[in-house]
Amino acid sequence: MSPTDEPRTDGGVSDFETVAESELTSRERYREALDAMVLAPARIVWSDWRARISVVILAGYVLMGTVGVMVVTEPSTNQGPRLTGAFRTMEHPLGTTSLGQDIMSQIVHATPFMLKMITAGAVFTVGVATVVGTLAGYKGGRTDSLLMTFTDIMLTIPGLPLVIVLAGVLDLQGDPYIIGVLLSVNAWAGLARSLRSQVLTLRDLEYVEASRLMGISTPRIVSQDIVPNLMPYITMNFVQNARRVIFGSVALYFLGILPYNSVNWGVMMNKAHYNAGAAASPAAFHWLLMPMLAVIILGLALTLFAQAADRLFNPRVRARHTKTVSDADGDEGDGDETQPTGVIN
Repeated sequence: MSPTDEPRTDGGVSDFETVAESELTSRERYREALDAMVLAPARIVWSDWRARISVVILAGYVLMGTVGVMVVTEPSTNQGPRLTGAFRTMEHPLGTTSLGQDIMSQIVHATPFMLKMITAGAVFTVGVATVVGTLAGYKGGRTDSLLMTFTDIMLTIPGLPLVIVLAGVLDLQGDPYIIGVLLSVNAWAGLARSLRSQVLTLRDLEYVEASRLMGISTPRIVSQDIVPNLMPYITMNFVQNARRVIFGSVALYFLGILPYNSVNWGVMMNKAHYNAGAAASPAAFHWLLMPMLAVIILGLALTLFAQAADRLFNPRVRARHTKTVSDADGDEGDGDETQPTGVIN
């Protein structure tokens, strides 16, 4: 006897034929969507001190890179006395260089370049790795073999020498987007390998199998059933790759390998070291220290955000902060181990 021939115990209506007793209005659906997609993540961020600090710092850098460049004067020579120390005058709070350039204006006007570069590098790495890893893991067979062979080839190429060679061959013209992609040219390979392994454990789950039997297309299954489960891992790798682009670019600019046509934190440290001996000169040390602090604080903010991203995409934490504000407020100190008290109906 097939399952459909078994006697029904609920009055003759199967689970597939059951309909909801109440119907939501359009306003209620919009309200739930707003709560689940905007308000719940905002509550999660606000309930985690690491996320709060990281968001405040990152927002500060974004404001510095957008509004700050319109408020702060563009750096030029003879803006003030030479080698004025940090926190000595209100006119030049971070000091000046040996050419009298204001260090604060240099840091502010270098921020948009850095933000464009790390965004391009992180998006390129995560985008390519997600497409290659999920497609290889889900499709399997010859597609998996070809993609993983190409991935393994990229893994065997040393990243730093490859970047140096490409920087010398290509006409980069100081474009931050191209340089960001260049710095991540083979960084996606390791992440693609890891994502493929994750997809191999997800593709045979019941709900994924049900989607296949219903005839849903592969891109839709991958985007709606598989990728959401990988988002915490993808997000943390996005942030980690952004940090890697920052440190890599600053190091290569400091060594004079990458071309530039605007002020840059790495170039600032290069000039402070080679033009003024800032590493050994107390009078010029602030010239080296300030761009270094800008790099460290931005890297710290990204690290804290990566640690908090797990809560942001944790379905149990997300469910607890969705539905009602009162439930979320009462459960803020419970930690991740407690069962969700609010579930979307």
